[in-house]
Amino acid sequence: MNTGQHHYDQLVFSGGGTRCFWQGGFLDVVRGKLALDPTRIAGVSGGALTGVGFIAHCGPRVLETMKSAFAAQDSNIPWNEPDDTDGLTLHQRVYRDVIEEVVTTNVASDVANGPAYQILLGHPPGDSTFSATAATLAYEAELHLINAPHFNWAEKIGVTSTLVDANAAARDGRLADLVCAAATIPPIFEMPLWDGKPVIDGGMADQAPMPDPDRGRTLVLLTRHYRNLPDHPNRHYIAPENETPADKIDFTDPDKIQKTWDCGVVDGRQFLQEHQIN
Repeated sequence: MNTGQHHYDQLVFSGGGTRCFWQGGFLDVVRGKLALDPTRIAGVSGGALTGVGFIAHCGPRVLETMKSAFAAQDSNIPWNEPDDTDGLTLHQRVYRDVIEEVVTTNVASDVANGPAYQILLGHPPGDSTFSATAATLAYEAELHLINAPHFNWAEKIGVTSTLVDANAAARDGRLADLVCAAATIPPIFEMPLWDGKPVIDGGMADQAPMPDPDRGRTLVLLTRHYRNLPDHPNRHYIAPENETPADKIDFTDPDKIQKTWDCGVVDGRQFLQEHQIN
């Protein structure tokens, strides 16, 4: 089959915490076969890190770095007790350590000079942990009731969002901060500030944000199945065939994220076979 039939102008990485390693495994298999070279990329939550790995061709190194960090953790508790020395929770500290190790000077340069890349940040209706936690609870309710990657509840309760230019952040030495800020789940993570505004996980506003401008055919890599997917002629939504072994915020089991990556590999091979791409 002519891979031109599977040409994508845009690539979107959904959120999903450690489930996003499925995206890395899937891309590791299909990227070359599809000659995947999008003009615009958008990422949210854990998908923001997948986007960095894709642009800098370092997805496997992200996986190995995260596995090493998880191997040193024997508990996910305490989730919401910041360390006195840095004000970060255990999850937040581990994640930041990984991001800072992954985002080398070369990686930041690749992102700065790569395709247009935007990362979605969410903003709570107030500046307190209480308001941010309320937004998290509302998001979880919407996710299970509506069960769609895009939803309209956010603005109704005052949650806003910003598509941040990740290329510019990389040029300014702020890429690691941006990727960390993108995965902020109150009250498990302390809320950081981005340009003076408190930040929560952008996935609470949209689990699959389209780039701006939104033009051409888009490949959207989800990390879970949704009952209600938009019927959009220029969007191709792909989700894991089966539920991923990794839990969204379990930071203790390196085997689970390896198996989640492996599921992506299997699904990627199945995708190529179904579409007769070789």
